[in-house]
Amino acid sequence: MPSPLFADRSAPQPPQSGALDALISQTQHLRGGLDAVRRESSIEDEQFEDPRARWQRALCELAVHHLDGLGEHLGQLREGLPVDPDEAPPGERLPAAPPEPERRASAGRVGSAEWNLLTDEVTWSAELYEIFGRRPSDGGLSLDELPSCVHPADQSALTAMVTDCLVDGKPIDGEFRIIRPISGERTVHMMGEPVLEADGSTGSMWAVLRDVSELRRSQQAVRETQDSLRRQRHIAQTEHRLAVELQEAVLPPWRGTLSLPTGTGALDLAAHYLPSAISALVGGDWYDALQLPDGRTLLSVGDLTGHGVAATSGMATLLGALRGMAVAGVEPGPLMGYLNHMLDVSPQPALGSAVCGLYDPAARTLTWAQAGHPAPLLFRDGTGLALRPPEGVLLGATSGATYTQRTEVLAPGDLLVLHTDGLAPRSVPASAEAGAERLLSLAPRFSSARTAQECVRAVVECFDDEQREDDACLLVARIGSDA
Repeated sequence: MPSPLFADRSAPQPPQSGALDALISQTQHLRGGLDAVRRESSIEDEQFEDPRARWQRALCELAVHHLDGLGEHLGQLREGLPVDPDEAPPGERLPAAPPEPERRASAGRVGSAEWNLLTDEVTWSAELYEIFGRRPSDGGLSLDELPSCVHPADQSALTAMVTDCLVDGKPIDGEFRIIRPISGERTVHMMGEPVLEADGSTGSMWAVLRDVSELRRSQQAVRETQDSLRRQRHIAQTEHRLAVELQEAVLPPWRGTLSLPTGTGALDLAAHYLPSAISALVGGDWYDALQLPDGRTLLSVGDLTGHGVAATSGMATLLGALRGMAVAGVEPGPLMGYLNHMLDVSPQPALGSAVCGLYDPAARTLTWAQAGHPAPLLFRDGTGLALRPPEGVLLGATSGATYTQRTEVLAPGDLLVLHTDGLAPRSVPASAEAGAERLLSLAPRFSSARTAQECVRAVVECFDDEQREDDACLLVARIGSDA
């Protein structure tokens, strides 16, 4: 086979066997290390639906194909080195080449060809016959016949490359797809050059062709998974923005203390939403306070399972129903029963927890009910306790569940703290109780606080460093003195 260089160039010196063996050893070492990485990552089949897991797998496969191709090429170089003991340097007897079936099983087979323009002789290597799926007895394809095996969409590009090489002396470096008789379509990367005669005319064309089908499939898999990740990231960002906008539209836009109309037992109110520390997803937590036509004030906090737009839209629906029934005069116990029915018959199954109370400023009483939710905390004279909860299960958990209610008598200066159960990390045992205990430990600070907003600020400072898996809501109500 002629040299792939122009005739007026000197041929390079053959590679030294020691240096080549070192490269082969390094390649094998890298291949073994990559296999170890793949084993340690232990990506299970059921996780492949995750775009990030598919992207990691695709990158591993791409690296495998690159290393296998490199090992194949270095092995072919080694086969071309002298193997006679007298020709090899002392102590550098080359290891035997891998068996032919093993070489054929490796990725990225490489074959070579020469097309003699003067004699019309075509010379193909055995590997090139394998790449094209042809028998050596059929002979190699001439340059005129070669396009017949090429995908119709790539024939013009191949013709242009060959023409530029033969007419203008440009090197060939391009890819095209071939249609094999039995095993279908393959992608081939072709590199070639014209071989010049002594008078400067083109006598033949020499080319190396590599089967890059698996490599290109791996690269395509990487691109597709990257595109999928980008699309999912965009969708997640859009959903997050919509969820935040919906949450902000539904929850009261308090930016400080909200004082209801003054009078006997007036309330000083403040609330805060604490986002998850490890997730950008918005949950279905809410807080609410609403003055009712009969002079009482609705106080509620709750949490609907799930995250994103589905959770916030479900929360908005539930909170709207809660407000409507409270305005209509429904008491907290029956109100919880109606909310439970709503979730039970909803086409989108979900569970929720909630606490709902009606504060009567004339009697200074809180009538409240709960559905699988932490009880309100009452702080008085520098100490705090959790109110004894009435009967109630999670919303949507049991059809026809019964919810009872209790009435607490409050005093001027009392502080009520209503909260969802996401304050403490789930890694903390009994995290709901742990959150309540942390809040109760703030009793001295609450006692010295002048406003409900200062109490909220104390809570935020206390829980700001927590690695919460979930978001949380907090509502603080201070019972005022007589006007």
